[in-house]
Amino acid sequence: MDDLEFRRRLLADPSDPELQASKTDSPSHQRYADDIADLDSKIDQALRVDVPEDLADKILFSQTTGGEQPVRQSRWYLAIAASIAFVFGLTLGQFNWGDSRLDLNRTALDHYYHEQAFIEGINESATVAQVNAKLQPFGKAFSELPGEVTYINHCSFGGQHALHMVMQASGQVYTVFVVPSASQGPAEKSDGKMRSVSRPVQAASVIVVGELNGQPTPLAEQLQQQLTPTAI
Repeated sequence: MDDLEFRRRLLADPSDPELQASKTDSPSHQRYADDIADLDSKIDQALRVDVPEDLADKILFSQTTGGEQPVRQSRWYLAIAASIAFVFGLTLGQFNWGDSRLDLNRTALDHYYHEQAFIEGINESATVAQVNAKLQPFGKAFSELPGEVTYINHCSFGGQHALHMVMQASGQVYTVFVVPSASQGPAEKSDGKMRSVSRPVQAASVIVVGELNGQPTPLAEQLQQQLTPTAI
């Protein structure tokens, strides 16, 4: 079960026994399930607003008097409103599908180091059709690919769904992400060992991570030109 299917089914039915087995087989599935459980716990805690024991008496009293009681009662409603606002903000933070403030290249480098050991040595020999099938939820497709795809899957990229590929091109290995978050323009970032290059494509971005002595920039530009919108 790939990451996207797992997340859809987890949100639809967390008690599905097949999901429990899938969590133990995939570290990324387990991390996502733990994040959702943690979010549920935070929402539950945020909604636990203590109700004053004498609230009923205050409400009855406010119906017959016009003193300061309505002001005091309104503070209780403000507490409820504040809790709801907190939960709403927390949820947006957890499922941040298109935050323009996200540093795409920094996130790509972090993701590369985190996942490298799990996918090293894999060669799925994926075709363009298989890649485009994974891209279908994003409304994008590649007309062609300038290299061999050895790994492809969905992933969680800075809180949003993304396509994760490993490609071999011109004798080098590159990690490629297609993210449904548009960058402000061409950008790159290096940590002294690897370099990440991002290019905007309509409402999305192509990001290529490669070694410093590699050519991630030309590959990112080729992929940018080959990625086109499709009907979702």
